[in-house]
Amino acid sequence: MLGNFSYMNATKLYFGEDSLQYLKDELPKYGPAVQLIYGGGSIKKNGIYDAVVEILKACGKTVVEDGGVMPNPTVEKLREGVKIARDNHTDLLLAVGGGSCCDYAKAVSVAVHCDEDPWEKYFIRFEEPACEIVPVGCILTMAGTGSEMNGGSVITNHEAKLKIGHVFGENVMPKFSILNPKFTYSLPQKQMIAGIYDIFSHICEQYFSGEDDNTSDYLAEGLMKSVIHSSLIALKNPEDYEARSNIMWTATWALNTLIAKGKSTDWMVHMLGQAVGAYTDATHGMTLSAVSLPYYRHIMPCGLAKFKRFAKEVWGVETEGRSDMEIAESGLSALEAWMRQLGLAMKISELGAAEDMIEGMADATFILKGGYKVLDRSEVVQILRECL
Repeated sequence: MLGNFSYMNATKLYFGEDSLQYLKDELPKYGPAVQLIYGGGSIKKNGIYDAVVEILKACGKTVVEDGGVMPNPTVEKLREGVKIARDNHTDLLLAVGGGSCCDYAKAVSVAVHCDEDPWEKYFIRFEEPACEIVPVGCILTMAGTGSEMNGGSVITNHEAKLKIGHVFGENVMPKFSILNPKFTYSLPQKQMIAGIYDIFSHICEQYFSGEDDNTSDYLAEGLMKSVIHSSLIALKNPEDYEARSNIMWTATWALNTLIAKGKSTDWMVHMLGQAVGAYTDATHGMTLSAVSLPYYRHIMPCGLAKFKRFAKEVWGVETEGRSDMEIAESGLSALEAWMRQLGLAMKISELGAAEDMIEGMADATFILKGGYKVLDRSEVVQILRECL
């Protein structure tokens, strides 16, 4: 492994079908006002809301409602959440939902005691919080983003046509997260498979970088194989506990900073996908699936050794008598076949993107330098056109 690094993860996890009971052990650590953050109301239909509120009230907490968090949280919703927290002197932000709720909670946490506009400070200037941070806890109902154990927060500004992520430090990470795989059972299949690809893409973003013999890459390969295996089981039986628990656990480890250690990382699939999302408001995992293959085929010659390894170690591609390029391409073909089997979006036109959006999406794409090839704008435009 190359480079020097430090490693710490500040989030305590409670995992399993009985994990919600541990909420009562965490609540005494915080003041009385708990801002309960959730999305469109599905947790009220499946009983999770009632179970959480019962524990909150039994622990003497005042419940401050903050519902309606959308799948791609907006800057307007962020400002609304900050006002709710200020008006109610919130002591704990408790996100009950998927990655969007967790991301939103973290964005609120760094903005409550900040006098500046949070969009400008954190998502345009990428500054770090210098103010008091309201603690965050998460109760996960969808596996995919890994937001339950990292400092990441993605916010969308429709007016500016920008969707931007800020990875905050360990002081913004959730203090605790509760992961009950059964809470994911009620997800529509489309959301389940979008989350599955989000997991896989997170791993790829860290895997397709660097050429040294790195333990992180061996871990990444194991996580990828686990996702592939469990996804096909969950596709047939969404209530297979073993498959859903493995998916949930892999999602957390895919993006809790562990497998990035000692590596450069890419993240251009996410930059392209977020630009598409800013224009279409499409489901995050689907924007990633729609841009992945054109991007990977574009950069493959520059990272051929790793793409060959990916084909052999993750997909079991036969290598004898074949060129490195043939092997690597077979790996991407195997990836494509799995993606189609899951029913993922394979073109951005499926998500509402059109030719007249390409230039704007290119302008909204942040170009990063950690992968095998640093793109120029013309290449971004080319890739996006190939994604249509």
